[in-house]
Amino acid sequence: MKKKIGWGIMATGTIARKFCEGLKLLEDAEPVAVASRSLEKARAFSAEYGVKRAYGSYEALVQDPEVDIVYIATPHPVHYENVMLCLKAGKAVLCEKPFAMNARQAEEMIAYARGKGLFLMEAMWTRYLPAIVKVREWLSKGLIGEVRFLKADFGYRCAWDPKGRLLNPDLGGGALLDVGIYPVSFASMIFGTQPRTIKSLAHIGETRVDEQFSVIFGYEDGKIASLAGALRTDFVNDAMILGTHGRIHVPDFFYAKKATLHTSSGAEEVFGPEFEGNGYHYEAAEAMRCLRDGRLESSIMPLDETLAIMRTMDAIRSQWGLQYPCE
Repeated sequence: MKKKIGWGIMATGTIARKFCEGLKLLEDAEPVAVASRSLEKARAFSAEYGVKRAYGSYEALVQDPEVDIVYIATPHPVHYENVMLCLKAGKAVLCEKPFAMNARQAEEMIAYARGKGLFLMEAMWTRYLPAIVKVREWLSKGLIGEVRFLKADFGYRCAWDPKGRLLNPDLGGGALLDVGIYPVSFASMIFGTQPRTIKSLAHIGETRVDEQFSVIFGYEDGKIASLAGALRTDFVNDAMILGTHGRIHVPDFFYAKKATLHTSSGAEEVFGPEFEGNGYHYEAAEAMRCLRDGRLESSIMPLDETLAIMRTMDAIRSQWGLQYPCE
């Protein structure tokens, strides 16, 4: 593959800006094109982040021959449509989480990518942060014994805006799909599988989306995960992994900058170097490694796991009777 990998950026919102800021740390990454439904916004973004070309449509972006991979930063109700547009144009894709609105969409996206031999990956940036890489290393070495219990939550109080994306059902609003994906995906990473049993409770607010939720996952041999998420309540946002011979504490686990290992012998190890930049370049680097190695998916965030997580979130929502208009 050529020396630099050309990135196309789909959308110009906050997350797209963070991603482009992260790309600056990668010498072999080049943002060659950005697209928005507003050409004016795309041009402003292009000027600010040094992107070569700006387009006023996503259709134009995917036809750019210098674009090797597209980063999709659009709202999740249109992820399916946007991913399929890119794949049909023969482009590799890194798509923001949640990967899709539901498992049916995710399954179609994955099947198409595999059928065409194209790279596809969910942008769960947390998994690539150095502190989380260290957590996986500690677990693989068995330093806390067998993991028996996980507690993880992510919640904050957003402004009251019934028409905004967070609380509007037409825009896929609700805590589970916005912040809940983090603890659900984290549990999947820790236990390496999906739960056998799910028991959940949600507060469905006046806009008819989940403003906060709590869920208990049950696994083989009595292992348990206690997870929660919220859009109108401030949470601690920590993760605690409890094993038979110790525990691991990860403050603010969704953008983890440190992790602490406590063993039953009394030993303590703190992993806490500040990550470079804003942390978004780690997932981009993984996607580019896969492209250079000719791989069609990441072993750290494999597509079968992405699909399994979507099925788990579908099961949670079904307990609440929450279905979106776009479904």
